[in-house]
Amino acid sequence: MNHDLDTAPNSLLTRSNPKIAKGEKLGYLTAVMHFAPHKLAGFNVCASATAGCSMACLNTAGRGGINKPGETTNYIQVARIRRTRFWKNNRIGFNAMLKREVDLHIKNAKRHGMISVIRLNGTSDLPWENLPFYGHKNVFEAYPDIQFYDYTKLPIRRRDLTVPNYNLTFSLAESNDADAIDALAAGLNVAVVMRIGKSSPVPARWKFAGKEYPVIDGDISDVRFGDAGGSIIALRAKGKAKTDTSGFVRDL
Repeated sequence: MNHDLDTAPNSLLTRSNPKIAKGEKLGYLTAVMHFAPHKLAGFNVCASATAGCSMACLNTAGRGGINKPGETTNYIQVARIRRTRFWKNNRIGFNAMLKREVDLHIKNAKRHGMISVIRLNGTSDLPWENLPFYGHKNVFEAYPDIQFYDYTKLPIRRRDLTVPNYNLTFSLAESNDADAIDALAAGLNVAVVMRIGKSSPVPARWKFAGKEYPVIDGDISDVRFGDAGGSIIALRAKGKAKTDTSGFVRDL
């Protein structure tokens, strides 16, 4: 395997995530960009990461966590590091590639009679609303008719919630309850990883910070922008998260 991590990536967006594929049944074709999370690329792309979320990160879920005998990494992890470094070191080249792939994704969705949606922070937590894109304030302004969405642990005071085509869901960790309360008060949904069996139903309501909130099963699909605001998005603990003891995974 070529481990030259500063080689330009072959692509930025992917549609191979099983969870986002569930959105196709609802008529949405989703493309996701996966970076190397936290500091795996040599710098931090998850400024509000916690010990719990770093341990349970979906970066190593599925094929991303499978290495060949004798290998300490795999082609998925190498590609994610290249993508992240490419963004950091060659913003012009990165934006050019992103524009090509977004345009292609839109055409592909139309060809299949589906609605194109995009998630840029598949395994990162960058404030894309603050990053210029081709003479626009951001990529969302460049594509006003396309729905973008992400999960974030950044406090909402550090995010621009006025972007009309960018939906954010706040992610609860073991140590950011106050920020989650602020997000709920602002009308955002809060994603909570819960200790629930694979085939067990999520609770209808969940008590958090002394108040009960309606619960949405977040494992049915990843289409978060259609959810009612001020709700809890229940996600079942998967992979390494099943053994979490930090408090990142919440008990019912």
